[in-house]
Amino acid sequence: MKINVNNEVREVSASPDTPLLYVLSDELHIKGPRFGCGLAQCGSCSVLLDGEEIRSCITPVSAVTGHSVTTLEGLPAFYAAEKKLPTVPALHPVQQAFIDEQAPQCGYCYNGMVIKAAELLSHTPQPSEAEIRSAMNGHLCRCGTYPRILKAIEGASRAMTGALK
Repeated sequence: MKINVNNEVREVSASPDTPLLYVLSDELHIKGPRFGCGLAQCGSCSVLLDGEEIRSCITPVSAVTGHSVTTLEGLPAFYAAEKKLPTVPALHPVQQAFIDEQAPQCGYCYNGMVIKAAELLSHTPQPSEAEIRSAMNGHLCRCGTYPRILKAIEGASRAMTGALK
């Protein structure tokens, strides 16, 4: 079976009912998405499927054939394509903002938080605090750095839109 991951068509040998997370991690050696709960409750395994967040721990690999999967590693290219940039930046603005705000502590939630924030800002370039909180609901941070995560998303929004908020 062939799947498109980070704009590269890859041949995988996994059974069609294998969770996408296991294929990404074990077969394709992509380490951004993480196993957290296995029940789609924490968000650590999040990826974008055609630009929309899904939980890869419960999504069978067969469900993504014919679609485009973007992982944490592919976010800069996703952003460049979305914004029609001439070159791919080293990091997506959300990734840079998380670094600037020192949002990740243990780093376990980082993948899901960044994936969801990138999706949010793709659809809502200048979200209110309430919109950010609502979008991020269901993404768990074991270290409790929610205030820094919120600040990072607000910072990424400003960087992406040039707003002065």
